[in-house]
Amino acid sequence: MLANILSRYWWMTLLRGVIWVLFGLVVFSQPAISLVTLTLLFGAFALVDGIAAVVNAIGGREEHENWWVLLLVGLCGIGVGVVTFLTPAVTALVLLYYIAFWAIGIGLLQIVAAIGLRKEIEGELWLILSGIVSVAFGVLLVARPGVGVLSVLWLIAFYAIVFGVTLIFLSFRVRGFVNRVTSRARA
Repeated sequence: MLANILSRYWWMTLLRGVIWVLFGLVVFSQPAISLVTLTLLFGAFALVDGIAAVVNAIGGREEHENWWVLLLVGLCGIGVGVVTFLTPAVTALVLLYYIAFWAIGIGLLQIVAAIGLRKEIEGELWLILSGIVSVAFGVLLVARPGVGVLSVLWLIAFYAIVFGVTLIFLSFRVRGFVNRVTSRARA
């Protein structure tokens, strides 16, 4: 079941969360960061996050029929990361739309995954919450593309931290799931 995939690789979800929090903190601490630097930084983080999600999906493909949802999340991140590296001089507006559509796609896929998990584990709310945060962030960026670059940078940083924290909470919840199952099996 999908809960087994997430619980076995809980540390990958934790790693994804920590990476997003670090990304957010770097952007907050360097508000004068150039857009090209932000583009490359975002591409690196999206690529690493995508690879981590693909590892989770492939590792659990034999255990759950919906492993492909996590695979799509990972492929989406890898795709955005690669496209970002291929076009580092992208304008602020194009970067904004890259991030917006990526966040919407990731968010929708996480909500789908959480719905599949609701009968398997407690705490799926964290995955739903991270999906909602992603979708809301993406929609906000699409709706307000003319916002100043500094505002966009802070919005991206805030999103990254909130998204990362929800992934961290999710990782500990699914880790707790595997501990409960293991202790029940021993009893």
